[in-house]
Amino acid sequence: MDRLRAYEVFVTVVSRGSFTRAADALETSPANVTRYMNELEAHLGTRLLNRTSRRLSLTEGGETLYARCKSILDDVAETEGLVSSASVEPRGRLRINAPVSFGILHLAPLWPEFMRKYPGVELDVALIDRVVDIVEEGYDLAIRISRAGSTSHAARKLATSRNILCASPEYLARCGYPATPADLIEHQCIGYSYAATGDEWQLMDRERKPHTVKVNCHMHTNNGDTARAAALAGQGVIWQPTFLIGNDLRTGKLVQVLPDYRLPDIDVLAVYPSRRHLSAKIRAMVDFLVDAFGGVPPWDRDEGG
Repeated sequence: MDRLRAYEVFVTVVSRGSFTRAADALETSPANVTRYMNELEAHLGTRLLNRTSRRLSLTEGGETLYARCKSILDDVAETEGLVSSASVEPRGRLRINAPVSFGILHLAPLWPEFMRKYPGVELDVALIDRVVDIVEEGYDLAIRISRAGSTSHAARKLATSRNILCASPEYLARCGYPATPADLIEHQCIGYSYAATGDEWQLMDRERKPHTVKVNCHMHTNNGDTARAAALAGQGVIWQPTFLIGNDLRTGKLVQVLPDYRLPDIDVLAVYPSRRHLSAKIRAMVDFLVDAFGGVPPWDRDEGG
């Protein structure tokens, strides 16, 4: 048994969610995928997958092996890519998906520089706030704002953004400052429709003790700019990332509330289908974005920085 190939098959089965889709991705037959999985489980002496007619799920041993194998295979593919694509000029159409607010504020100013640097690449940028399936919808690369990272695709971290609870000075003068997370119940709040926890806002104090509050939202929106505009107009308390409200905090248009409590940070990720045979145009874009957001991200820099 070719163990490296078997591990590649196993990781692809997990990431694609089925033997058939894994076979398509690996350009082989479902029978070969099944054979590799049976041989790998026999070699290790343990079941890696629970299989039903509807879905696959990892066993405890499978979870451990998947995390390790994915990391190893990504490292191998990235090393190979450094050699194979080093002499290839990036060219062709590059389809990119990104969230609306982040795309307008922090990516749009970068595209002219990239196009000057790589004139052979044609950019096709779609700004959509929902999480797209980059394989099914035909994207080469997606920029994602995520707390959990990416388990199904290769990803490279570009930056971190803090989430901040804040409101306008006008609203706080009218309604008062909350002193504890529980005080948020008495305040008008503006909810983000795509928040994983809905209207349950999860904060952590300085001793890292969690506090969960079910807030009363008199407005919901699936767009951060809309939430920001409502907060600037004195309509309530929001939590939004510093990449969106960093300048408002610096200028005093918005004021942080509950500064002794933290919301979970979020990562800005470049996500792409696989590091295996990574094209020169995708590698060029990922490296370009890593350089652009390296060090202190632009939203956390001082005005003069």
